[in-house]
Amino acid sequence: MIMKKIFSISTVIVFAIVVGKLFIFSVPQEINSDDTNQKNLSNEYKVYALNMPADAQFADEKVPLDIIDVRERLDRELLVNTYWQSQGLLFFKRANKYFPMIEGILKEKGVPDDFKYLALIESGLQNVTSPAGAKGFWQLMPATAREQGLEVNSNVDERYDVKRSTEVACDYLLKSKEKFGTWTLAAASYNMGVSGINKQLIRQKVDNYYDLLLGEETSRYLFRIIAIKNIYENPKEYGFNFREKDLYTLQKTHFVKVDTVVSNLADFAISQGINYKELKILNPWLREIKLNNKSRKEYLIEIPNK
Repeated sequence: MIMKKIFSISTVIVFAIVVGKLFIFSVPQEINSDDTNQKNLSNEYKVYALNMPADAQFADEKVPLDIIDVRERLDRELLVNTYWQSQGLLFFKRANKYFPMIEGILKEKGVPDDFKYLALIESGLQNVTSPAGAKGFWQLMPATAREQGLEVNSNVDERYDVKRSTEVACDYLLKSKEKFGTWTLAAASYNMGVSGINKQLIRQKVDNYYDLLLGEETSRYLFRIIAIKNIYENPKEYGFNFREKDLYTLQKTHFVKVDTVVSNLADFAISQGINYKELKILNPWLREIKLNNKSRKEYLIEIPNK
């Protein structure tokens, strides 16, 4: 697989109190087998089925909800993500911080805006590492990143650079779209690889994602994206309530050009009026305490405004 994730939206079973449309976790201390108590419990604890969208689209491509298994697969992901409230709220908070940057790059590259939700399900908008070695918001494998021009080594790993990795992900998706003809299959190939999707299309003699029989991960992949998109666009309908001040935002920063060796990044941070922690949070692609830079390459190091 070309793209491999540590983050996936697993089936999580939770009990929830629903008051209007606000979902709050609560765990009963004791359940008595007495009929009266059971009746009271059933009145108190309610989990509701969700209304399916009248229609659904991904990158302006219609989701065929008239197909039974397609409806059920989308329903599953809507339920899982609606009732995983803590994770859902974190998604909203982080999306407010990072989506504007990602949206701008997608638009510039000519990739549909809906692909920002692919990054969300890949990593939760965190610089995570998968067991297979994929890293960053877009979960790029080392070979894929290097093929697309990113520097990947023990000292510098540009897969952790949100801007650069988004650009690389866009390039991958554009090539996949050119090959397969649809954004839906391009998204599936991001998870399974171009060769993997192509092999299954030929073997099964079909030409679209919704007619393919695939493994569990890729079979659920696009539906996770569509479910998150629907929830993100209609938060109150799915029970998510928050205020603007609850959401995360990017701090204001500027860039410093560096084209020499930096023998100690802690000293460098102090020279910029910040500490090492602040430097590494904004520049996670710097993987060590120093910047080797034997080739005298020009790097842009992000520094918070004071």
